[in-house]
Amino acid sequence: MSRTALGVLALSLLFVGSLFVGATPLSPMDVTTPEARALIWDSRLPRAFAVVLTGASLAIAGQIMQLIARNRFVEPMTAGTGQSAMLGLLVVSVCLPAASVGLKMALSAFAALIGSIGFFAITRRLPPEEPLLVPLVGIVYGGVIGSAAVYIGFQLDMLQYIDIWLTGEFSGTMRGRYELLWIAGLAAVLSYLVADQFSILGLGETVSLNLGLNYRQVVLSGLVVISVVTGLTVVTVGAIPFIGLVVPNLVSRLVGDNLRRSLPLTAMAGAGLVLASDIFARLVVHPFEVPVATVIGIIGAAVFLWMLYGRAQHVS
Repeated sequence: MSRTALGVLALSLLFVGSLFVGATPLSPMDVTTPEARALIWDSRLPRAFAVVLTGASLAIAGQIMQLIARNRFVEPMTAGTGQSAMLGLLVVSVCLPAASVGLKMALSAFAALIGSIGFFAITRRLPPEEPLLVPLVGIVYGGVIGSAAVYIGFQLDMLQYIDIWLTGEFSGTMRGRYELLWIAGLAAVLSYLVADQFSILGLGETVSLNLGLNYRQVVLSGLVVISVVTGLTVVTVGAIPFIGLVVPNLVSRLVGDNLRRSLPLTAMAGAGLVLASDIFARLVVHPFEVPVATVIGIIGAAVFLWMLYGRAQHVS
């Protein structure tokens, strides 16, 4: 059985299993009752779709960001993009409190785009022989933007909103409250159409231009995908770190750097990781649950440190 088939099977089992896990446990026999069917249709199924869309789109966005930056240790939520989306959402909530969800999403994605451009403008000046400086600068850059958002929230007595956006979780996901994530999923799917161009992008600006690639246009399209995915995720479920960092690195170790080949596996692995973490978050202190961002943060931080330590040993 191929890796893709195994991935589809594992993801399908996790998806079905997630429908029966929660504060009110269900069994397959319970679906014959109207109450159980209503619970699955209104809550469990939308939550499962939201988890899959979030994990898949964030993993793809992270892989695209790594190709643009030519660095394995960056991803939207730890490079200022997620924090910029949160700051944009805070600003529009203060200045336009009656704005629609669509307008909040658009302005949050635009703020994420500006934040991403700022990150790449800073990292372009870093010495290429010091690749570990890029993620460290990204963490500092994102921390500065996040601190600005927290300061504004403190001054305006909106820290409770900041806490919601900082900690991604799916407990409030219901039918009618997650559908914007399908746009993020669509943006991730559309990136597959230009996967070959993103792969060339990873070779660097000089090589890309020599191969006839419109470098700036492809970079801009990649940044748009990253910004839309990040903005929608922050608006809908909050910030979930490390998915775009851990998953692309693990997938590249298995199948290499051919984006057209690895992108579907990256999407399935991202969806599977978030889905498994969400199931664990619902079971670890049942009948309560912990935010899925907390579970993924622990896993992602451990893997990130392992990658940094391994890279440092390799360099030395």
